Amino acid sequence: MSKNTATKKAGTRKDLTKTQWILKEVVRNKVAYFMVAPYMILFAMFTVMPVVLSIVVSFTDFNLLEWPNFVFLDNYVSLFFDDDIFLIAVKNTLIFAVVVGPVSYLMSFLVAWFINELPPRIRALVTLVFYAPSIGGNVYLIWGTLFSADSYGWANATLIKFGIITKEIAFFQNEKWVMPLCIVVALWISLGTSFLAFIAGLQGIDRAQFEAGAVDGIKNRWQELYYITLPNMKPQLMFGAVMAITGAFGFGGVVDALCGFPSVNYAAHTIMHHLNDYGGMRFEMGYSSAIAVILFCIMVGANSIVKRMLSKVGT
Repeated sequence: MSKNTATKKAGTRKDLTKTQWILKEVVRNKVAYFMVAPYMILFAMFTVMPVVLSIVVSFTDFNLLEWPNFVFLDNYVSLFFDDDIFLIAVKNTLIFAVVVGPVSYLMSFLVAWFINELPPRIRALVTLVFYAPSIGGNVYLIWGTLFSADSYGWANATLIKFGIITKEIAFFQNEKWVMPLCIVVALWISLGTSFLAFIAGLQGIDRAQFEAGAVDGIKNRWQELYYITLPNMKPQLMFGAVMAITGAFGFGGVVDALCGFPSVNYAAHTIMHHLNDYGGMRFEMGYSSAIAVILFCIMVGANSIVKRMLSKVGT
């Protein structure tokens, strides 16, 4: 009887068009769609629509005061061929992303792996110690004091005391020092949400898998890491990668807090700074939307590359 029922259902599916079958499934699962609807509506309104509108506006000369006129690819041509500051911003952004993104990602995982081996009470305390810089509001004050331009700055005072320099260095106003110091500060505060996700992923791995791995021939911790730990943590690894990429390409708050806007000779000027300049100060919404679209495409491409790399982990 069950065989006849299955045959009848299969025949029914074949008798319906694809559209009819989808509508039938929607009606059958209407309660689930009803529960998901509030999130999907909000997601469409505040995420999908702004992205689509930004793409459309990027082909106009909209300035918030006049009706937008379509200029097609003029904004993009101006960005790459007439805007020298944008090219500097792209270069600085890629430097930040290449250094801060992978290093912070690796740091987050290694620190989480180390903390996971500690006893529970000590683990909670050490987690707070490492996570605190990413949420503390006094991080910039500490680094600003450390590299203050006068002799009260700890770095200047120490260098003068040992005779290494004779005159104070304005670190955050010196083109040579701005980029390295901002990268160091970014790495210092990079142990954020992805760090906690890694700890949660490590805590969720069944210990029996390690025992089974030992039986199957795994001989050391590095083999455990590659064949057991990483494959079990793929969702957390992907989440951490997205957060690292977003943080690296959306870098800007550290530079503004330590170096001001704009930084000296645009030494730490990023795409986000350029976007805020044209969108938040000059109100050239068409031009700033073109900048946002380019940044969006770069981030999507980086996410795709990381996703492909993580799909090969443990295979």
